[in-house]
Amino acid sequence: MAIVTGAARGIGAAVAKRLSEDGFAVAVLDLDEAACKPVVEEIAAAGGNALAVGVDVADEQAVEAAVARVAKELGAPTVLVNNAGIIRDNLLFKMTADDWDAVMGVHLRGSFLMSRAAQKHMTEAKWGRIVNLSSTSALGNRGQANYAAAKAGLQGFTKTLAIELGRFGITVNAIAPGFIETEMTAATAERVGVPFEDFKAAAAAEIPVGRVGRPTDIAATVSFFAREEASFVSGQVIYVAGGPRA
Repeated sequence: MAIVTGAARGIGAAVAKRLSEDGFAVAVLDLDEAACKPVVEEIAAAGGNALAVGVDVADEQAVEAAVARVAKELGAPTVLVNNAGIIRDNLLFKMTADDWDAVMGVHLRGSFLMSRAAQKHMTEAKWGRIVNLSSTSALGNRGQANYAAAKAGLQGFTKTLAIELGRFGITVNAIAPGFIETEMTAATAERVGVPFEDFKAAAAAEIPVGRVGRPTDIAATVSFFAREEASFVSGQVIYVAGGPRA
């Protein structure tokens, strides 16, 4: 079965639904359990098996309890998608320590805690897949010192886990999305005072394939990493961004 964090909406919801289509039972995790229910209901309506779980991924005890609950109610998790994320954008001189800590807590501490809890089940099964959500912001992005650092950190985390866990039949990879049309990017447009359609059009003009990304684009890449056929792909960072990135 699969666990997807930050799965109440956006990329996480698309990933949860795609993994269900691929035959996995899916635990839909987010900060607010009630917010996960629509995704769970949609999966169930399509004939899948899903469970809504509320958890703060930066809380060690909460993570251990959530993974234990998932293992008890759905079975041992062998796929983990660390997608939970927040933004607290600001220029460095305006960024507070709380803004820095909050972003690091969710992205890096959260991915560490979730991976540590889930790998116990994967090593026992001698099979597992961990997919971490990085970002093109890992290459640097104005006003996102915290987010960029966290997303770059996830790439180092990914490569290290791939080395440590490979002998147990576990692959660990990362996806670095470019501009994806989600509530988060819509909120960014609102924050900078630009209509979302104009915001998307401006982004698309800079993307070689001529469009912005969709959550299903990321879900399709997760689907590939989760397959048995992808067992020789590990420690990689795939930029799903409509064009080449460094």
